[in-house]
Amino acid sequence: MRGLTARFLDRKAISPAHGLTLDDGDRLALAAHACLPLLGIGESGLRGWSEVIVHPGAFRVEHGRHGAPHEMDELEVVEDGFEDREGESWQHGPMVLSWADLDAEIAEPEPGYQLVVHEMAHKLDALDGVMDGTPPLPRDWQRDWARDFGAAFEALNAELDALHEAGDDEAEPAIDPYAAEAPEEFFAVCSEYHFTDPERLRAAFPAVAAHLERFYGPPPALDRDDDPTPA
Repeated sequence: MRGLTARFLDRKAISPAHGLTLDDGDRLALAAHACLPLLGIGESGLRGWSEVIVHPGAFRVEHGRHGAPHEMDELEVVEDGFEDREGESWQHGPMVLSWADLDAEIAEPEPGYQLVVHEMAHKLDALDGVMDGTPPLPRDWQRDWARDFGAAFEALNAELDALHEAGDDEAEPAIDPYAAEAPEEFFAVCSEYHFTDPERLRAAFPAVAAHLERFYGPPPALDRDDDPTPA
């Protein structure tokens, strides 16, 4: 982990925007979180991009726009055609983060949510040239991955449709419904659960959880029962 973090800091420009100041500790924390998804794949997961742009808070992204996002004032009404984001990653280009959201997660981690892990999952997904929810894998594993992730993605969408048809919009689905937006978002959201709430992911989609444990390594948040003796 130390080696990966050092390589991240050496290879990636961390560029604060709009007057934001990040000290060495802030940069180290960002890099360390970004390297969590690299413990399995190693430093090859760093290729293909070179910069992290860090905004003070949420920023505005125009639908379909491929340039750098605009900063968004939290009190400003979002205009039609725009949406507010905490993070953004493109297949080619920088990773963009909201420091306010990342700093809050560092101070008080929330199960199921980890901004930098989500955006790093997108970067890993893009390593094979297409962002489709399947990172580069051996052919046999890729086939099994696509089958199991596809089935889980469809199951989540079916669950959300059933809840909507029942008028039960207050019910909590298996995982964050944002995962149902697209296969690439399903992979990124499940990656967040792998590192922050693996028990819930395993209960909801055991095949997906198994793939992610193989890809990322054992989840650091996983409860272990190998020593039942009280401390």
